[in-house]
Amino acid sequence: MRSVRARLTGGDRRSVGRANDVARELNEGSLGCGEVVALLFDVDPIVRMRAADALEKASALRPALLAPFRATLLRFAREEKQMEVRWHLAQMIPRLRLSSAARAAAVRALERYLNDSSSIVRTYALEAIVQILGSDPRNKVDILELLRNARRSGSPAMRARARKLLKKLE
Repeated sequence: MRSVRARLTGGDRRSVGRANDVARELNEGSLGCGEVVALLFDVDPIVRMRAADALEKASALRPALLAPFRATLLRFAREEKQMEVRWHLAQMIPRLRLSSAARAAAVRALERYLNDSSSIVRTYALEAIVQILGSDPRNKVDILELLRNARRSGSPAMRARARKLLKKLE
């Protein structure tokens, strides 16, 4: 069988390649999550993007897969610049069990994503911040302000997501 890295190479950024197969193997337990997490640091941007895609898809069904890599993912989220990886990280981070300090660090990283050139990254970051902070009623005023600002001045995708999230909260 070809290595995981070999299965995630080739093509261009518009294709997920074999990321769906890797995600399925992660969920089945026939592939260790550590090998895919390591590929987030690969030199090839296509490999990084597809590794993030596979991890995001697998963790949507089994969030616990990410638990051993919580600190690595949070540190990586602060440093990563590639938009395709960032939008997957923004989807994964709310699935992590976070201490209050880790929650604050995650929100700080995601707040920087709100200034990304990609509207997809900004939209997922907005939703992730709401998911992370939304469980604490003390954050409601800040969340509402963030969403109202996004509804007023965000990209069309952000405005639509902000309206949807505001309906849930108000």
